[in-house]
Amino acid sequence: MDYVLILYYSRYGATSQMAQQIARGVEAAGLEARLRTVPAVSANHEATAAAIPDQGAPYVSNDDLKDCAALALGSPTRFGNMAAAMKYFLDGSSQLWLSGALCNKPGGVFTSSSSMHGGQESTLLSMMLPLLHHGMLITGLPYSEPDLMSTREGGTPYGPSHLAGTDSNLPLSEAESNLCQALGRRLATTAKALQSQ
Repeated sequence: MDYVLILYYSRYGATSQMAQQIARGVEAAGLEARLRTVPAVSANHEATAAAIPDQGAPYVSNDDLKDCAALALGSPTRFGNMAAAMKYFLDGSSQLWLSGALCNKPGGVFTSSSSMHGGQESTLLSMMLPLLHHGMLITGLPYSEPDLMSTREGGTPYGPSHLAGTDSNLPLSEAESNLCQALGRRLATTAKALQSQ
């Protein structure tokens, strides 16, 4: 259990960029960062995804979750909630819940939305609920992070957020990147502290 799993869904790339910054924070704190994603879902009941994504991180497995030291969960904001692809994946995690595989592991959440008031905080809260049911220890971002007090873009005490703009093409700001890295460091250092007990 020497890695932090960074599990995300990204449609236009912003959530993926956040995941990469979280990975930088994890690795700066001395643990491996393992990036994974989930397949898209479709209203077309016959649609299937390839076993390996065309680009980006590989698809997550239950073993990735079971064996992680900590989890960062990311999704774009969809009407103030996590994207259907992430919800669909989490709905299928009952075996991990039954075994208690994620109990007492640190977990954090992150999101991106096209507008400042597009439901970032409610999306972060919605992603915390299944983590709490799995018995995880939620780590947000403390106000001791200076960027949390000064950001004019994304950033919440519930976890990092990003303002992607109406065309979903704004890059991460310096403050948003810093907050993503801060979550990664916090997850890694908390996981190491828990493992040493």
